[in-house]
Amino acid sequence: MADKEATIFIVDLGASMAKSHSGRKESDLDWTLRYFWDKITDIVAANRKTLCVGVIGLRTDGTSNKLEAEEGYENISVLQELGPMSMSSLKALQKHMKPSKTWSGDAISAIVLAVDMMDIFTKKLKWVRKIVLITDGQGAIDGDDLSDISKKINESNIQLTVLGVDFDDPEIGFKEEDKDASKAENERSLQKLVDGCSDGIFASIKEAIDETEAPRVKTVKPYKSYDGTLTLGDPETFPEAMSINIERYFKTHLARPPGASTVVDKPDTVDPDQMEDVQFSAVKQARTYKVEDESAPGGKRDVEFEALAKGYEYGRTAVHISESEHNITKIETVKSFSILGFIPWNNYEPFLNMGDTGVIHARKFDEKSELAMSSLVWALMELESYAVARLVAKDAKDPVLVLLAPHIEPELECLYDIPLPFAEDLRTYQFPPLDKVVTVSGQTLVKHRLLPSDELNQAMSDYVDAMDLSNFGADEDGNDAEYMGIDDSYNPTIHHTNNAIKQRAVHPDKCLPDVPEILKQFTAPPEALIEKVKGHIDTLIHHAEVKKVPPKAKGRQKRDAIKPLSGLDIDALLGIETQGKITAENPVPDFKRALATASQIEEITSASKQMGDVVATLITDSFGDSKYDQAIECLGVMREELISMEEPTLYDEFITDLKKKMLSGALGGDRRDFWIKIRMAKLGLIEQSQSEVSTVTRDQAFEFYSSR
Repeated sequence: MADKEATIFIVDLGASMAKSHSGRKESDLDWTLRYFWDKITDIVAANRKTLCVGVIGLRTDGTSNKLEAEEGYENISVLQELGPMSMSSLKALQKHMKPSKTWSGDAISAIVLAVDMMDIFTKKLKWVRKIVLITDGQGAIDGDDLSDISKKINESNIQLTVLGVDFDDPEIGFKEEDKDASKAENERSLQKLVDGCSDGIFASIKEAIDETEAPRVKTVKPYKSYDGTLTLGDPETFPEAMSINIERYFKTHLARPPGASTVVDKPDTVDPDQMEDVQFSAVKQARTYKVEDESAPGGKRDVEFEALAKGYEYGRTAVHISESEHNITKIETVKSFSILGFIPWNNYEPFLNMGDTGVIHARKFDEKSELAMSSLVWALMELESYAVARLVAKDAKDPVLVLLAPHIEPELECLYDIPLPFAEDLRTYQFPPLDKVVTVSGQTLVKHRLLPSDELNQAMSDYVDAMDLSNFGADEDGNDAEYMGIDDSYNPTIHHTNNAIKQRAVHPDKCLPDVPEILKQFTAPPEALIEKVKGHIDTLIHHAEVKKVPPKAKGRQKRDAIKPLSGLDIDALLGIETQGKITAENPVPDFKRALATASQIEEITSASKQMGDVVATLITDSFGDSKYDQAIECLGVMREELISMEEPTLYDEFITDLKKKMLSGALGGDRRDFWIKIRMAKLGLIEQSQSEVSTVTRDQAFEFYSSR
């Protein structure tokens, strides 16, 4: 397809377009403009100078076109000459998109004018030429010389599309009842004109408007990410080593929603004739750097960016490495693509795929490389193996490991490359088996309360089979088909964001649009399927013994001490003190155990005081920051447990007293560095959002973190 594309829209603005038909609440013009603005905003968003648009108004109150002196071109106005479309052009165009007070204006003449405009603008150059007529078929149309007009359209390689309001369309099953005779005749004339075109489309605009809700996936040009050799061995050392000239392109690439930029209102002093008609200007950001300097005004001095140097954290110390020494830490790589080895298909797991996929072809017009690539692809396919390769896309770029998978189809032999993870990217976790329970003594149990019964397994199997979506959909002929095809599923975030931007661009004062149904259709299972499997769900709930969890009781939690079924006091029999005691050797378990057995507020207060003493002792006895991490852990546990017990006041009183002691030097000297750790761990006052019984506001909690 050619890069250059020119489209002329002919929009019917006649008085009849101000009326509503077929039970619609909005006028015919507003309804058709849905399609028009959708196409225009797509062109503006593309921001391409080679994507040109022209707009002609049909049945306008006035006449403004280069053929207006000739008969039959009255009430036709060129609203925008053929050229690039911008946001300011869109705003100017909006002023004209209103119904006129006239019924006069010939649609065929408007098409002739559009063909003339297209020929003058595109000349004989390579362009994709399109003319789109949007009309309700009212008004007089001259049906003479239609064959000559069709012939001229074909000679100019123009695609003519006629979209009619309430035009009869057997494909969507619509036929307008009690149609006006003149409109029916106009439909036949336009249909005849389109039939004479080699590349013509005649349809109801309802079908076109419905299609605007379906997201349009952006097609991008192939982007060459590597152009060089694919090697096996070192060709410079070993002449028999393999070297293939290749080209690598992206096969899949992650799509993201458009990003927002920070803007401000334009100042009133700006001359509007010198700038685009938009409300905002981009913001330029600037940074200033300051250092502590007692001799400077305010105690701080500005520093130029060129005077800054990189410092790397080593503990709490900044270590400087000069730019020349910093180059030692970089891997000096050279552009290359080399195969390191091969692995069988069954030794590779799909979950190891790490990113975008690339496709590798032999270099064009290089028969030797094409033959070598074909041999490599067929060898991998026959041996059911993958190749593992090291890729450096450019000099000095970090190397990546990729998996090369062979792919063969008619007239295409290539390799797909998928990034592989390094050892640091993998996390392995061990879970107990799902089909057995191994006891402490080593005995294996296949029947246990934690294992599913045979009835539950069968119920789950039946439920999964019943929820099968592979054949729940229907194709165009009504036959069973896949319900959710890959090509029919879209990213709601990307497309809904684009819809919102387009709506706000055209209608700044209107509410943002609702999420289209096509984006929500796969967010929940279809209702018909849920009704179908309702019996299976009830059976599964019965065998799984699913029960409703009672709501969490509100109010102060009073933890009752755990009592054995015999009613005996086990701690007393074993000679263990029931009163919780927090030791410095094991403070966290001791504190949790003390709160678990506490039944009175005095016991909670006592445990909190002991834990506070342990924290203070750890800070005082810490040589440097040797015991800071243990103290922070104790503080975190103390805070969390007291929030759970709904006693935030105990913690707030302790942390307030601790702050005073630290900043005054009462805990073994200057301990401001430990206060920084408390701030970083956010272990300050317990605010109202963290505990319902707290009286500390958000501002008070924030102010508490200051060092005053």
